[in-house]
Amino acid sequence: MEIGIDVLIDDFVKFKRPELIKIGNHVAIDWGFYCTTALEIGNYVHISAYVTCIGGKHGKLILNGFNNIMTGARIICGSDCFNNRGLHGAMIPDEFHGKLVIGTVTMEEFSNIGTNAIVMPNSTLRRGVLLTAGSLLMGDTEEWGVYSGNPARLIRTINGEKIIKKAIKLGYNEK
Repeated sequence: MEIGIDVLIDDFVKFKRPELIKIGNHVAIDWGFYCTTALEIGNYVHISAYVTCIGGKHGKLILNGFNNIMTGARIICGSDCFNNRGLHGAMIPDEFHGKLVIGTVTMEEFSNIGTNAIVMPNSTLRRGVLLTAGSLLMGDTEEWGVYSGNPARLIRTINGEKIIKKAIKLGYNEK
């Protein structure tokens, strides 16, 4: 595990595969976070209590920086497809197992996930996206969009100019 400076990780955080974890600077990970996947965390990130990231050794969660994942959110980087192709579950041998959907969930800079929201495999929260509380995201988004519902839909966009100006004062280098 690689860890930067000013990182606060609660004692009740579980990384199932710590060798696949990279954590940047100014990061707080609260009580009850559970992660079974590869994880790359940039700078200025907060992961609230009771957040889960599942998907096994082939799944991956990337947080590019200035991100928040709020209480109870579920990041699914790998899941059974639940079709009629075989048995389902982590303990089923490959020869009997149905189709799996495994991929990367990416949170670009300034994107945030609300309380109890769910993000499915191969989803991308583009720069500045807000996924509202209780929403279900499956797929891609548009920059600075606010997404809500099940499935999540774009409900409005915001101007991120003020957000970026404040981040620059913290040392953010706009690309």
